[in-house]
Amino acid sequence: MKPKKKPSAAVGTTTPITRQAPANPIELPDGMWERISQKAYELWKERGSREGHALQDWLDAEAVVMEEIHEARE
Repeated sequence: MKPKKKPSAAVGTTTPITRQAPANPIELPDGMWERISQKAYELWKERGSREGHALQDWLDAEAVVMEEIHEARE
């Protein structure tokens, strides 16, 4: 019986992707962060306080707040 060959190190390995924060992050207008934060919390509560979905709650909250601002300007 022949011994099994070990796979090379390159097979099945991944290189982690590192992301750096932008040098000049976008600054939100006064009160915008608080509005988005409050809306994200409301969405989290409405969705049953589910864990592990904070980013989606935040992104959905951003969309809602931006739509509210857009509608208010019309």
